[in-house]
Amino acid sequence: MVLQSLKNCLWLPCVLRTPKACFWSTASGGLIIQSVSNDVYQNLAVEDWIHDHMDLEKQQVLFLWRNSPAVVIGRHQNPWQECNLKLLRQKNIKLARRRSGGGTVYHDLGNINLTFFTTRKKYERMENLKLVVKALKALRPQLDVHVTDRYDILLDRKYKISGTAAKLGRTSAYHHCTLLCNADKFVLSSVLKSPFKGLKSNATPSVPALVKNLFEEDPSLTSEMLLDAIAKEYAMQHQIDHHITLINPADETLLPGISNKTKELQTWEWVYGKTPKFSISTCLNMVYKDSVLDVKVNMDVKHGRIEVCNIDLPEQWLPPGLYSELVKSLTGSKFCPNETTTLVTTLLRLCPQDDELHSRWRLLCENMIRLM
Repeated sequence: MVLQSLKNCLWLPCVLRTPKACFWSTASGGLIIQSVSNDVYQNLAVEDWIHDHMDLEKQQVLFLWRNSPAVVIGRHQNPWQECNLKLLRQKNIKLARRRSGGGTVYHDLGNINLTFFTTRKKYERMENLKLVVKALKALRPQLDVHVTDRYDILLDRKYKISGTAAKLGRTSAYHHCTLLCNADKFVLSSVLKSPFKGLKSNATPSVPALVKNLFEEDPSLTSEMLLDAIAKEYAMQHQIDHHITLINPADETLLPGISNKTKELQTWEWVYGKTPKFSISTCLNMVYKDSVLDVKVNMDVKHGRIEVCNIDLPEQWLPPGLYSELVKSLTGSKFCPNETTTLVTTLLRLCPQDDELHSRWRLLCENMIRLM
């Protein structure tokens, strides 16, 4: 154990981290860069920027990054289907949509992200994952880690510690994967569990898996040790200097146009509006006084906006003209609690000055908001 610790102490200082301007002008071959930001939108924007601007014929790139708490969904996924949006809002956890495919993942500072950039011809995600496994084994030979045919990395033949996603452009490509080091598994399992029922969609669903942190297996590991081990292995395989170049994703002089890319990734139109068309058929069990009223709701949602809306409830419970105003207002609006709250606040002014009607109307509106 002492020898292993000594070996790490002797080896780690050789991985230098230096900030650098114009990192794309480095000599051809390969480049290792690491983000100094923990903002998920900024780091995803760096991926887009490298994919769009760098000459990957001359340089292959490994991008290392970590995020503050965030849930990241794939390009073709449905956020209402993939995660607990109400819990995300309560915990102030960001939601982001990647430009790559794949499933939904939870990020925090206990999760390392690796992005391998190449030309489309040289794209090989299995080789990238084998590189990660080789780096882990070099650091801790006793770790039982291997790559599966599904491009996951398993620990102890059972626990998923890395998932994979990719974007293949016309000439460029990137493959990114996660590495669970010391993520909050309780939060992970909570936020990646959608409470939504009655949702039908052609969006790509995530495949649940048992997960485990590497630090549970070996508490002596650190995120820095893992990052440096992967950087060293990448450098050896590409025969390049294995220092890590630090970059600031907010630096327009380094990454011209990056702020626009970051802003776009934060917009409602991208995060929610890019959701494939879906439908909802559910029943609201509304508790009013001493009874429970079942209200059937059917909706079609396209580009994140309500295209068709039907609410079925007894006529004697609420005048049809009243809730038809709600249906009319919801149609064409965003499937979004904030926008619906604003609509409802306006509509409440139209409600007759009758305490009983007002209470029933407010209850229906509150349940419709909770649905989102």
